[in-house]
Amino acid sequence: MRVIREMEPLGDWRARALAFEREVGKAVLGQARVIRLITIATFARGHVLLEGDVGVGKTTLLRAVARAIGGAFSRIEGTIDLMPADLVYHAHLGEDGRPRIDPGPLLKQAGDLSIFFFNEINRARPQVHSLLLRLMAERSVAAFNRDYVFPHLQVFADRNRVEREETFELPAAARDRFLMEIEVGMPLGAEDRRRLIFDPRFHDVDALVGTVAEGVLDPAGLEKVARAIQAGIHASPVLEVYTTALWAALRDPAAAGVVVPGVDMARLVAGGASPRGMSYLVRAARVRAWLEGRDMVVPEDLRAVFPEVMAHRIFLDPVYELRRGEIVGELIAQVFARVPAP
Repeated sequence: MRVIREMEPLGDWRARALAFEREVGKAVLGQARVIRLITIATFARGHVLLEGDVGVGKTTLLRAVARAIGGAFSRIEGTIDLMPADLVYHAHLGEDGRPRIDPGPLLKQAGDLSIFFFNEINRARPQVHSLLLRLMAERSVAAFNRDYVFPHLQVFADRNRVEREETFELPAAARDRFLMEIEVGMPLGAEDRRRLIFDPRFHDVDALVGTVAEGVLDPAGLEKVARAIQAGIHASPVLEVYTTALWAALRDPAAAGVVVPGVDMARLVAGGASPRGMSYLVRAARVRAWLEGRDMVVPEDLRAVFPEVMAHRIFLDPVYELRRGEIVGELIAQVFARVPAP
């Protein structure tokens, strides 16, 4: 493969992307793959949903990411009583006792907002999810008889997969707007686990996040760079055939001869793996190739991002939904095993 020539507007952006990963890595341990996936999503200009157990560092990770990306940052906590208007404005009594309306977390920074962090998103009501859907799809919201546009916005959210009381599952349309759903697990390395427990540096989150350099990336420039990556990283005709074969096998695994033990393959997949989902897959794969220093997508690039980009877009027959985590992972593995790579 030819190594990408240093040219405008890509110039030093790959070095900045790698520096971004190093800076975020100061705040979290044992999450190199998660950080790489977030970097890919950032340069693909896609939204990200993190999920994992309580206390694995999802919020710390996202705070570090927001600081390293730079630009205006806002966040909101998902609660059962949160309403859509709470994202847009804040009504309260002023010191003079008169009612006042101030901009909410979305409008405080107006068009300069680059990172919006929705903590515990599954605690918010469906009405809030509907507003979020427009925000992610169009990067705009309507308020006070006008539209507010956020040209550089990237939405990050997290959800606690342990608790189920007073939570609301995201609708399929909202989940599809997330480029990736990324699982944050426990660090596997014994040394990383030891440091997280005994090293005081990791006990003060504010100080820890403060060690991350601010504004390693320029939010205003990311859109231009993202377009240049998509235009400059190519997929060969052979890879295009391979990608469409993966798509066909995912939509109709029985016809492709894919077998998952104990599953009726003819009824397993109820829908999903849409053209938009596949275009997101290729978009992420191109960024991954660029980060690896190549100007062409290879099968390994697709494999590296496939579960996080595609798994939440595969809708199963309800009888299999409770085993989603187990079945979808095996389905993807069997699809890759069945479809020959070029």
